[in-house]
Amino acid sequence: MAPVDIDAWVWWLIGAAALGIPLVLTAMPELGMLAVGAVAAAVTASLGGDTVLQVLVFALVSVALIAVVRPIATRHRAQRPELATGVEALKGKSAVVVERVDGSGGRIKLAGEIWSARSLDGDLAYEAGQEVDVVEIDGATAIVM
Repeated sequence: MAPVDIDAWVWWLIGAAALGIPLVLTAMPELGMLAVGAVAAAVTASLGGDTVLQVLVFALVSVALIAVVRPIATRHRAQRPELATGVEALKGKSAVVVERVDGSGGRIKLAGEIWSARSLDGDLAYEAGQEVDVVEIDGATAIVM
């Protein structure tokens, strides 16, 4: 039985798959961009492009994707979510003091619920009926000022 010649485009697709596997395992987007470059080289090979053109297409597509997509992805990843949920959503909200709040404790009404609270500045005290701002949530205690 004679050895079977495998077309270049098949090798490029094998290379793309080989780059795709570590992409899934490591979540490194650069590997995906290289895989797309390999697919572009496979298309070039299937259209009859010679080896030099295939390698050139692979390099150009990969570098272009890394140069353009990577900074966008990095910037997108660094942005805070626009919708805060849970205790993050309570930071910065106003509350009403229900029981005197000082450095050792007290109670506030926050988002329709009664919360334990303490003053950010331990020397300050807030009396019932006063409006305070939630600075932080520490466990089940709101830190207010």
